[in-house]
Amino acid sequence: MENKMFCYQCQETAGCTGCTQMGVCGKKPEVAAMQDLLIYVTRGLSAITTQLRAEGKDVSKDVNHMVTWNLFTTITNANFDKDAIVARIVETLDWKLTLLARVSHPEVLPEAALWAGNDPTGFAAKAAQVGVLATENEDIRSLRELITYGLKGLAAYSKHANALGQDDEAVDAFLQRALAATLDDSLTADELVALTLETGKYGVDGMALLDKANTTAYGNPEITKVNIGVRKNPGILVSGHDLRDLEMLLKQTEGAGVDVYTHSEMLPAHYYPAFKKYAHFAGNYGNAWWKQKEEFESFNGPILMTTNCIVPPKDSYKDRLYTTGAAGFPGCRHISGEAGAEKDFSELVAHAKRCAPPTEIETGEIIGGFAHNQVLALADQVIAAVKSGAIRKFVVMAGCDGRTKSRNYYTDFAKALPKDTVILTAGCAKYKYNKLNLGDINGIPRVLDAGQCNDSYSLAVIALKLKEAFGLDDINDLPIVYNIAWYEQKAVIVLLALLYLGVKNIHLGPTLPAFLSPNVVKVLVDTFGIAGIGTVEDDLVLFFGKDAAAGITGDMRIGDILRKYPDAAPILMDCGMHCLGCPSAQMESLHDACGVHGLDAEEVLLRLNASIQTNA
Repeated sequence: MENKMFCYQCQETAGCTGCTQMGVCGKKPEVAAMQDLLIYVTRGLSAITTQLRAEGKDVSKDVNHMVTWNLFTTITNANFDKDAIVARIVETLDWKLTLLARVSHPEVLPEAALWAGNDPTGFAAKAAQVGVLATENEDIRSLRELITYGLKGLAAYSKHANALGQDDEAVDAFLQRALAATLDDSLTADELVALTLETGKYGVDGMALLDKANTTAYGNPEITKVNIGVRKNPGILVSGHDLRDLEMLLKQTEGAGVDVYTHSEMLPAHYYPAFKKYAHFAGNYGNAWWKQKEEFESFNGPILMTTNCIVPPKDSYKDRLYTTGAAGFPGCRHISGEAGAEKDFSELVAHAKRCAPPTEIETGEIIGGFAHNQVLALADQVIAAVKSGAIRKFVVMAGCDGRTKSRNYYTDFAKALPKDTVILTAGCAKYKYNKLNLGDINGIPRVLDAGQCNDSYSLAVIALKLKEAFGLDDINDLPIVYNIAWYEQKAVIVLLALLYLGVKNIHLGPTLPAFLSPNVVKVLVDTFGIAGIGTVEDDLVLFFGKDAAAGITGDMRIGDILRKYPDAAPILMDCGMHCLGCPSAQMESLHDACGVHGLDAEEVLLRLNASIQTNA
């Protein structure tokens, strides 16, 4: 099986073995197998609900929520708890049995809808038959997986909206119809391509639903400076994406002498007006999800994981890690409660009071809150800057961060961008550049953070409004380029949503998704201009032309820098590099040279590129 299929658990492992070993994500084979089986029975359940709707019969919200919760449970780095996943399988089988009795024509249903799975001891054997490698045709398998990943992302949006009392029956019905269609062997590759684009259409609808849910409950995000230092009280760190969980925790910690901090994708909670009334809502601690092992260690207090993005915890803080919702990890305490239910966080609060305050790892502030409502409030200022030439282009650098070294590309790319460009971002990819001092253009920050990956809808709304404001017929005529980092399923639904809206020439990195077959890649390239990333220098020329100030990147050798940019020499010497003439020194990369001299490579790069662009 090796190298035949890409594993949605590991994401960046191109030679995935189909989760037959514990890999990058940390999931054990038996856990991954149960996730495969949960997807299978959820497909079967969806086939039944789709048939019920075809027969004119209703499907309850409880069943809709079951489907979205199941899919969310299988998203990358969400749930590592085999027992919890098995419990979801058993509950889903019970629902299937109940709903099957209402179907008038069960003979049209696939085997997944009819499989009873009465004995959990047989789950492992069944899982081996229904995993991602079960479909032999590479192109069909690739498209089914692309649709499934998109549906998982759509389920995540729906689940968060459900928690705030918002539902869309049309979105739920499509999600289940599309999930059932991945069982249909009669569908051709062309029909699955069409279903892929339809998934993007409903992805836009799902994003709009969640945007409505969040802004109705908490107000429209507004420009906000967020403290990244610490206070003297014990703290609770909240990670993941679920704003409803954060709201309940903030209410239950009022007056308790405990501060609440956000981590990673929860950072944008600070932008919502409703959360600003809590004096103990202290700030943001740390960076992207993959750095949590060292950051959770130094936080000292309990951590609440509300959704995906769990890294298997170290023993030193495992007793401080709590999960809730669709998240789970064996050995960590779980706070129960279905979507929208009131949860009891008293155990978490009591735990925090026994802990030392967080250890400070950085100081200062970061600015965000540039969701669509806020950006459109600045529309006249933004449009004037574009028309005057002060802003040459917007660069959408949204998506997900990851641990691989290749993702340093995004930091170097942001540093080397021409100073007349503005970055539009959402998701944790922003941690590659949101703490850099990139300045502003006529008072407009050069990094406009719209929020979580869940808030990517804002980027689409902004693009559509700019298209209208400039009187353009084609969204691709806007001065916007797309250079998106992908990692997990919600990034896939964002991509499909952009394709549905007609956006072309999107670049994905650090590599194109490995689960796409060569033929499917060709369709995406030929139809939509999808491409990967190259070097920072080459991509800047591609996006901005040969006259672009490509700038200096950390992996460039000192000798190459000096030959291309002679004015860099005095800056490097002023920073403390006095051995520039040494042949061995000229062979070092800038990153390595800064390490040898004890210099901050990011600060050196900013100085170098600022000077280059000033003199360009």
